[in-house]
Parts: sequence; structure tokens; C-alpha cells
Amino acid sequence: MRPKLSFVFACVLLASFLGADARVVFAEAPHDSTWQKEASQRLKAIYDNSEFKPVEFDPTWKSDSSSFTVRQADPETKKPAMWRYDAATGKRTKVDTDDSKKPGRGKQAGRGRRGGRGGVVSPNGKKVLETRDRKLFVRDLDSDQSTQLTPDVADREVSYGNLSWSPNGEYVLFAESDRTELERRPVLVPGDPTFPKVEMTPYARVGGKIVAQRVGVVKATGEGFQWLPLEMPEDGFYLGQVEWAGNSTEILVETMTRFRDEHDFWLATVGGEMKRIYHDTNEAWAVGSHGLVTGLNWVQGGDAFVALSEQDGWRHAYLCLRNGKQETKLTVGDYDIIDRAVIDEDGGWFYFYASPDNATQKYLYRVPMDGSGTLERITPKDQPGTHEYVFSPDAKYAVHTYSTLNSPPVVDLVEVAGHRVVSVLEDNAELRERSKQIIANPTEFVQLDIGGGVVMDASVTKPKDFDPTKKYPVFVYVYGEPYLQTVLDRWGAAQIDFLRVVADAGYITVSIDNRGTACPKGAAWRRSVFGSLGPLSTEEQAAALKELGRMHSYVDLSRVAIWGWSGGGSNTLNALFRKPDVYHVGIAVVPKPQPWLYNAWFQEIYMRTREVNAEGYERSAPINFAEGLKGKLLIVTGSGETNTHIQIIEGLVDRLIELGKPFDYMVYPNRDHGLREGTGTVVHVRMLILRYLIENLPRGPQPVAAKA
Repeated sequence: MRPKLSFVFACVLLASFLGADARVVFAEAPHDSTWQKEASQRLKAIYDNSEFKPVEFDPTWKSDSSSFTVRQADPETKKPAMWRYDAATGKRTKVDTDDSKKPGRGKQAGRGRRGGRGGVVSPNGKKVLETRDRKLFVRDLDSDQSTQLTPDVADREVSYGNLSWSPNGEYVLFAESDRTELERRPVLVPGDPTFPKVEMTPYARVGGKIVAQRVGVVKATGEGFQWLPLEMPEDGFYLGQVEWAGNSTEILVETMTRFRDEHDFWLATVGGEMKRIYHDTNEAWAVGSHGLVTGLNWVQGGDAFVALSEQDGWRHAYLCLRNGKQETKLTVGDYDIIDRAVIDEDGGWFYFYASPDNATQKYLYRVPMDGSGTLERITPKDQPGTHEYVFSPDAKYAVHTYSTLNSPPVVDLVEVAGHRVVSVLEDNAELRERSKQIIANPTEFVQLDIGGGVVMDASVTKPKDFDPTKKYPVFVYVYGEPYLQTVLDRWGAAQIDFLRVVADAGYITVSIDNRGTACPKGAAWRRSVFGSLGPLSTEEQAAALKELGRMHSYVDLSRVAIWGWSGGGSNTLNALFRKPDVYHVGIAVVPKPQPWLYNAWFQEIYMRTREVNAEGYERSAPINFAEGLKGKLLIVTGSGETNTHIQIIEGLVDRLIELGKPFDYMVYPNRDHGLREGTGTVVHVRMLILRYLIENLPRGPQPVAAKA
């Protein structure tokens, strides 16, 4: 005990020198590990044992909408079994395994079935499409004889996707992806520790070559092979939906420019004629990385289709004629469609998800297909949170899942009209009871107004023994880029399980969605970061944190740490480097400090290339602001990274060394972007984060020091 008493005496002596206004921070003894056992046990329960993961309920509706099947544990044998639920009554009966695999019962009922070797079976069930040796074949299931459909490609690195038969079985449609021209990067292949092998893998980097794509059509006999005459810009383009357009003579092809600022649908004939039936463009981007506006849904027997666009500043649905001459807006108002749900043509309804008044939540709505725009909420108003529906083919019934961030999912069967509950299918009662052990203080949602009309959503989780009269250190979980939002009222969202463990170790954990994140708050909100990811998020995160401290006296802004993964890792670096007086500890997991070295598919949507936007890349890159580092920094990555590969990070490591900045660096051998490979890795990563936090940012409450 003597060393501890001496430490306290030294702190008191130091305070006497600093003056009466000074607040003494009593840090923990360096080797205090009382938190480790509890944290380790909880993290193993969460990640290794999945004790807080809800029961999976993945229904497959029968094509006539009379019932659905789902795989569940048999209450007697405890082994997985297939069960059928009657749609009208919810009654459950056990299904023979072979019977459950009969045609018409799968999710793809009425479409091309998969063959025994993974191919696509023809409409008459007698042939199957297969790929092997970089070629496409059709195999006769009776004779087992194969016919080659695509020409030999020599040494080109090609693959085939979007395989489909024409409805009459005469033609085969496919898309080719060619990676031959992509630059290669060496990746170590685990093996002999002394003499590891090196694999050269293709990587489409910002400004470099991207995958070359084209669409082909050929008769099932191998005759009449041709490539559709798509416009192919020299810098490349991307394919989306490729399928037969409701008949055996026309093909739908969706294309997007390399920067995703133009989005088109084309109708092509098997004879090679092309006609554009839809065009959308935006000076920033028409299609974001989440791809929510991609794809169309045919209606009116194929004479029209429904597409999504943000052309008026909100993500809305449009009814378009097949000939491309008319558009009717189906959804009207200042709100975003979060996602499509289903189209009920017989009833005349377009169903979709939205949450006009709360961007953290998700509800089912519908509008008439006649273009009147009358908005009707289907989800009951007394169920705030997140809702998902798996509809029957006739849209009369749905398997409905409802959860909040603080309450596990309840799954029920509902009759869509009136949202009548037919039967509760899974209430996750055991998980609900178990969750009471870890949710001492439910996570709260707050709105942070930083001025200029910018109001951000935030989630706040407090320690189990929270005392509002004291101050607590803050641990911010950030993503802050266009691909995701972290403030969601949904069970298991955005690292919440880990954040609860951290909170109970003595921190207030916070997550904030700045402008630019994928919130349903309008196109202007999301496109505000166009040209440079990083500067705006850094400013708004810091401003929101300051506002949180102003609103709540228990927030200790003298003890702030921040962490994030991938894009959140980049924002962590930017926060620590650009706002060193705001953030004192940072933990950046698999960040991208040099965004020009990142993949073209994502980065170019939001920042174009370095050749056309050099200034934007300079302002975005954390490596350019490394000299601002004052606090403690831990960088975490895996040597097997295929996304933010380790060389992107090593440039920052070298820069910090050059600047003489102290920092910590952890590399997990042969782990990829999710750091999941290997026994114990998932828990170890989070224990590392928590340990680094505790060792560098004093935890627990501290009294507000009285001034003389």
C-alpha cells in the first residue's frame, strides 16, 4: 500500500503548487487490472458465444403466399429442422426436409433455379449454366454433355456473373468482368514461416484501371454469340442490374459512370439494338456507395417500372414508362425513402421504408401507384424503433421484426392491412431477460444543434453506477463517412455491445452522425462532403461534442478519447491531428490516412481522382496533418488487409517516426479488414482497445472542483 499512498501524497503536494483552482486527476495505479476479468467475460459472451445475438428468423415464402418455411431448432431434439407456418393462422408444422426443397418453395420461386453444381437451371429444368476454366458452358442434365458458350480468353483474367436464361430457354445472358489490366499488389500467403509465398492480387486503386465489364448474349446451342454495343468510356464504367426485360427478346442493362455521377437503364434486343429508357445525373453523385437507388422494378406487365432518384433533393420513387417518355413521382414530400419494401400491383400500392421525423428509426409506409402521393404509415405508431418486413408474394402478409437499441427483436406474422398480428413467431424471451444484466442504463438519443441549421443525432451510453453530480470521461465512436450511420435505434447497431462494456468500465460512450453520413435527411445533408472526406466531419464532430458538454455537466471535456474502424479510423486520425486540444486519446482501427491509395470503387464517388481534385485529397488526408498529434495514439491493422491494405497505413507510420511523434502500433498477422480471422481475435481486438483507453485516459467519475 505504501507506493499507492505515496502517489496520492505526491498528487496533493503537486496541487498545492498549482493553486486552489487546480483539479487533481487521480489516475489508477498503473497495474490495476480489476476491470479485465469482467470485461473479458462479457466480450466472450458477446462475440465468442453469441449470447446477445437474437434468434435468426429467415423465412422463405411459398409462391402462392399460403405459408412460409423457416429453419429452427426442434424443441425435442434441439437439432435444426424445417418448419412451415400457415399464413392465415400462424400454425406451425414440421416439414420433411426433401419436401422443403421441391420447386416453387424457395426464395427464387418462379425464377432460374440453381443446379446441383451451383449453376442456373433452364426454364424447362433440363439444362444448367456453369462456369469453369474462365469459360461459360451449358450442360445437358440428361446426357451430361456440355456445350461451350463463350470463346477462349487465352491468359485474360475474366469471370462471369448475372447468368440467366431467356424465359423461352433459347438464349443465355451474362456479364463478363475482366481484371487483366488491373495493377497487382503482392500479398503474403500464410504457410512456411521462413519461406512464405507471395500472391499477386488485382487492386483497382484511385485513378488507376478498374474492372472492365461488358454484357454478352448467346443461343443455348452456342450460336449467335455477341457483345451488346454498350458505350464503354476509356476510363471505365460499372454495371448494375442485368437481366431479361420480361420477355425473350429484350434485355435490361443498368450502367453507371466511373464516378457514379450518371445512372442509366438501357433496353437491348438480342439483335444488338440499344435504347436508353432512363437517365439520372448529379454533379456530385447520382449513385452512392450504398447503392440504394440502383435497380428497377417492372410493373404494369412490363410496360412501366419504378426507379429511385434523388433528383429533387430527396430520395423518391418514380413511375416511368418503358419507352422512357414519362415519369410520375410516387412519393412526395421532404423525406427520404430509406429502402424499397414491395410493390402490390393488385392493391395498387408501393411500400417502402422511411422515417420522416427521426433519422435513427425505420418504419413501413405506402403510397398509391396512381401518383397522388398520399403517404400512409403502416407500422403502428406505438412501436418506435426499427422495423423490417419479409412480404408474401401477394403482399397480404409479412414476417415483421421490431427492435430498438435497448430491446431485442420481436418477430411476428402480420396481416399487412391493419397490421393485425396473426401470431408471435419469436419473442427472444431468453435474450430479453439476459440483456437486463448488461443494460443498467439504456442508451439515450439526443440531438445536438451546432448552429447554421445543422442538428445532429447522437447516442449516449452511461456507466452502470452513473452519478449525474459528477463528471465522466467520454469515449466517442465515430464513422462519419457516406457509407454508414452509427446512431440507429436498432438492436445490436454500431458496436453498441462493445460500447456498453466500455461504459460500464467507467466512461460515457458517445456516437454522433455528422453531415455526410448516410442519414435519411436529404441529399444536401449527404452531399455536403463532396470533394473531400474528413474536414467537415472533423469540424462537426468537435462542435457536437462541445455542445454535448454544454448541455450536460456530467460530460468531462478534459478527458476525451475517440475511436473508429475503417472510415471511422480515418476520422479518428483527423480528429486527433486537427483537434489536439479536444481529443486526448485516439484509437484508429484499419484507417486510410492516404486516401489516394484507397480503392477506386468507393473513394472516387465522393472525391473523384487526385488528377482532377488534388486539393480535395490534400485536405482530406490525415497524413498531411500528423504534426498536430499531441495525445496518445494507437493504430491497429492486419497484415492480411485487402481493403485498407497495410501499405496505406505504413506511410503514416513512417511520417510519425519522421516527426518524432510517440504512438503505438498493433498489427494482427494475416487478418483482413474485419480483424476476425483466428481464434480469439475479435475479443482480443476489443480488449486491446479497452486496455489502451484505460491506461491512457483515467476512467470513472470525478467531482467538479470548487473554485476559491
